[in-house]
Amino acid sequence: MRLQSNGAENVFQSRGHIPSWEAFWGPLASGRWTLKQKWIGILVLYSIHKGQFNCAGGALLHSYLLVLLILLAAIICALCSILYISMQGTISNPGPRKSLPKLLYLRLALFLPELVWAVVGAIWVSDRRVNCEGAMISAIFGTVIASWIIIVFTVAAIVIVFDPLGGRKTVYLPDCANRDLESSQSGQLFYNVKKSATRVWEKRIRLMCCCIVQDDDHRVAFTTIAELFRTYFSDTDLVPSDVAAGLTLLHQEQDKVENCPKEPEEIITQSPLTPTADDLDAELENAAHYMKFAVATYGWAYYIMANPFTGLCKLKGDCCRSSPTETDIIGSDRLNMNFGAILKITGLQYRDFIHISFHNKIYEIPFYIALDHKKEAVVVAVRGTLSFEDVLTDLSADCEHLTLEDVLENGFVHKGITQAANYIYRRLINDGILNQAFTIAPEYKLVVVGHSLGGGTASILAIMLKNAFPSVRCYAFSPPGGLLSKSLADYTKQFIISVIVGKDVVPRLSMPNMEDLKRRIIRIVANCNRPKYQILLHGCWYEVFGGEPDNFPTELDGRNQDALTQPLLAEENLMVHQSPSYTTLGDDSPLSSPAQYPRLFLPGRIIHIVEESSTKRWCSSDVKYTASWSKETAFGNILISPKMITDHMPDIVLKALNSLAQENAPCISCRAQGDFSTNIV
Repeated sequence: MRLQSNGAENVFQSRGHIPSWEAFWGPLASGRWTLKQKWIGILVLYSIHKGQFNCAGGALLHSYLLVLLILLAAIICALCSILYISMQGTISNPGPRKSLPKLLYLRLALFLPELVWAVVGAIWVSDRRVNCEGAMISAIFGTVIASWIIIVFTVAAIVIVFDPLGGRKTVYLPDCANRDLESSQSGQLFYNVKKSATRVWEKRIRLMCCCIVQDDDHRVAFTTIAELFRTYFSDTDLVPSDVAAGLTLLHQEQDKVENCPKEPEEIITQSPLTPTADDLDAELENAAHYMKFAVATYGWAYYIMANPFTGLCKLKGDCCRSSPTETDIIGSDRLNMNFGAILKITGLQYRDFIHISFHNKIYEIPFYIALDHKKEAVVVAVRGTLSFEDVLTDLSADCEHLTLEDVLENGFVHKGITQAANYIYRRLINDGILNQAFTIAPEYKLVVVGHSLGGGTASILAIMLKNAFPSVRCYAFSPPGGLLSKSLADYTKQFIISVIVGKDVVPRLSMPNMEDLKRRIIRIVANCNRPKYQILLHGCWYEVFGGEPDNFPTELDGRNQDALTQPLLAEENLMVHQSPSYTTLGDDSPLSSPAQYPRLFLPGRIIHIVEESSTKRWCSSDVKYTASWSKETAFGNILISPKMITDHMPDIVLKALNSLAQENAPCISCRAQGDFSTNIV
């Protein structure tokens, strides 16, 4: 059977395998500057001690240094040649880089003598019969150690980064329901390629998570995450440096759009609907209060980060105290550091804690239950991402149905976060922890809080608890974007408040948004006619020092499409075969998501906090924030910004909320007094 319209050629002839070799070049080049420094140091050592190799073992040392100098010179020349060739052409025109595989083969061949000579050096250093100067022996010892460090890290990077499948990428054939691909030769071919790609990703994940104990849950998660990565990256051949270039170009393009004046009607359509200003101020005050409980779940790690100079000393007094017997603590808390940090951050007493769990596995995250007497609430606080297990829970991003009684319309939810919420729900209900809390304080209300992964888990947990506790409230700080289907997101507007700061990337993370980002990166790097190194250098300058965004010249300026030597496999493959990550070249809508990825939304009503102005001082800066109600559609694509990561940090979120709460405090107190006067009249 013949594949449809050059499908096999598009799959198995990927720019001469240049992308895979470019990925291979990254790890090889990582030690380039170290090799140069090492070569200079050995040359200086050889020059100083030349003619002084008359000691026992000196002859071998002389030969070792001389050959090592020649070998390192050859390696440095090979790396410089690779660097020069890699700078030629553009991302979408790799023709000038066609000799790169040969140079990489040459560099790979030099690994063998480099490894042999590292072994020779180790033998010489460990030989007790050597009786040379101590300074010389120490210098050679340092050289041998440096050689082995470079070799080990390079091999590890190659194992993780290099794609053994080369250009064999999965082709997304048009939907032909009547075609039995499972029984056809082509179907078996594509199945084998997909299976091999999944195994490659699974091995990478296992290698990166080698330091954690792996059980059946981990193995299932590895397979699920590997399948997700395989599907996402199968129709592209971009290497990490291509992605970095695409992101910096997108950031500059985004800044150009933001700086353009907007039409009045456009501003009106984009401005969020605000229920009431009074409601916003009250919710900001509540959010600032409960954010302390959310950040306290991070324990000593957050406390020391927030107090880098005095945090450890302040916790030292509580480290040696034994935990009170009336507090139910599960999991390891060495030296009582985490519990001590929770006490200091929340300001609560020992007796206010009902249950604390530091137990952490995949789909099982730490949490605690405490009595908040100020707000008269039983607070369930869930921790965010702080371990490899938490990352695996985050990445288990498949969709599954959430089945609940008495909910009008069930929908899809994030699989990993839902399993984490199920674990906490079973602990709270089946173990009677909430019953214990409400036995102590029956008149208190139930509030569930969390940040990041904890915010997503708290939201789904609040949905599960809604029937048993109708007055439950949830404050989700910077929750993941791909969390709830539209029906569940609308349902949660009654009792969940999401708080997002600036251009935080996590609330914008979902599979459709990631597919849209990939499509935008492919389009912009495929059309830019600048060499990659120029894009990256200008991008670094722009990110650090600012300036004017680039003008984005394209490959097609004044030329035909035929001017491209070979288009990106991803660009050609996506246009010809209509993969799940590509719709049409003219469709820039982030909301046009692929059918295989249901669009999931943020939970509840959304408060968006943005930085209005900042004043930098000698050792600090004053930042003024503004907050407004926002729609979930405002987070329908990923914004590229230097603050897309820092805006997610819990200390930044807490700082923004405290600043707004302090500004609004007089207004809230005035309204409270006004309401009191009205009641008296």
